[in-house]
Amino acid sequence: MPARWSADSVLDLASDESSRRSATGLGRPAPWSGTGVAGDVVWGLCAGSGKNPYQTIVDLSGPAYKCSCPSRKFPCKHALGLLLNWANGSVPEESAPADFARAWLEDRRARAEKAEKPFAGTVPADSPLATDPGTVKDQAAAARRAQQRAQRVAGGLAELQSWLRDQVLVGLSATAASGPGHANGVAARMVDAQAPGVATALRELSAVPSSGDGWPGRLLSEYAQLHLLARAHERLDTLPPDLAATVRSRVGYPTSRKDVLTRPAVTDHWAVLGVRDLVDGAVPGRRVWLRGRDSGQWAMLLTFGVPGGPGGWQDPDTARLRPGTELHASLHYYPGQPPMRAAAGERHAQPAPVSRPDAAGGAAAVLAAYAAGLEQDPWLTVWPALLAGTPVAPAPGSGPSGGGGLRGTGWHLIDAAGAALPLAERESLWTLLAVSGGSPVTVAAEWHPDGLLPLTVWHGNRAVAL
Repeated sequence: MPARWSADSVLDLASDESSRRSATGLGRPAPWSGTGVAGDVVWGLCAGSGKNPYQTIVDLSGPAYKCSCPSRKFPCKHALGLLLNWANGSVPEESAPADFARAWLEDRRARAEKAEKPFAGTVPADSPLATDPGTVKDQAAAARRAQQRAQRVAGGLAELQSWLRDQVLVGLSATAASGPGHANGVAARMVDAQAPGVATALRELSAVPSSGDGWPGRLLSEYAQLHLLARAHERLDTLPPDLAATVRSRVGYPTSRKDVLTRPAVTDHWAVLGVRDLVDGAVPGRRVWLRGRDSGQWAMLLTFGVPGGPGGWQDPDTARLRPGTELHASLHYYPGQPPMRAAAGERHAQPAPVSRPDAAGGAAAVLAAYAAGLEQDPWLTVWPALLAGTPVAPAPGSGPSGGGGLRGTGWHLIDAAGAALPLAERESLWTLLAVSGGSPVTVAAEWHPDGLLPLTVWHGNRAVAL
């Protein structure tokens, strides 16, 4: 059975605040009967307003959900409530799934196999079509499409720079008066210009004016980053290859997995240190952080949800990875600097349990590594961290000052040298504090410009997901 998720991880899956509130009410044993967990499957019967209870099933490897309730939300409140019960230890372990859960699993497996059959064997392994991309696609036409896209992106970024100048000339007070979503219009234009990375950044900065004290400085910083990206795109042909690849990635040019797998591989025993579900975007994703035992290199695997696909993910094997395991595999890094995102190529063994990793260095090492990364990628906002420290809760009656950052007297992680890093405010920080018992613990986390987001803490050699 996989390690239990935290309540925060469960509630992050909710589609809206209403679902979170309803799920919290169902996150107790009272309305449930016949619950159980076997392997990656959790199931239960939840009493509702009708005569028959709702049959609720969750496949943790996806996650994927099934409930007999009429809700159109995905996942529904019953699936979330069942997961909350499992997270708090209220669901008993069983040797096999209940009949209704097993029938659903078998049906999903059959549909997945049926979906794969039309593609199996359509191209013989020895056919030129299987090895020569030039016979599949007209390379000249592909080059023309690439040139047309570059022209559309360049035109869109030129409009972006004009928009940025207008924002500064008109003044930030006008931005605040325009309310949320002030950048949504130009973000839509970036989608038309085939620059989805820029569009995402614009949609995110639309929330900055309502983010608390100091928002004008943060907004200007975001504007400056976008201006820098647009100017860098103008000079793509003269930039060093790795930096040019980084710029293209930030703008949103695609890089196919097939092309990535042709790049040199790094074969190692990769410890799975942290997993984070990304639920804010239009398509849910999962980010998995790895570190090589021999190479010491970090790697980030990223997979996205595919409704109706095998396991519900682009790459179900990646989605199933959990902290506290080790993967012997060959990874291929995407173009760009610093090398971080990777694709898993050949797997030499199934993931196996591994003991607690060594956390060398503290807060200073984390910040120094992030600074070195910023030298190579000025738009870097997420950096992996592994360190030992003691979590400290806010003093009674205190908390972070304002809503726009991690300042003041909020949560912190204090290392052996006495240096403190601010922690992102989450309910799972209480789990972190409970595991530590007031003593230093090993923590895997993501460092963001405004603080540290813990993902995993080790209790002895057991990894506890936060």
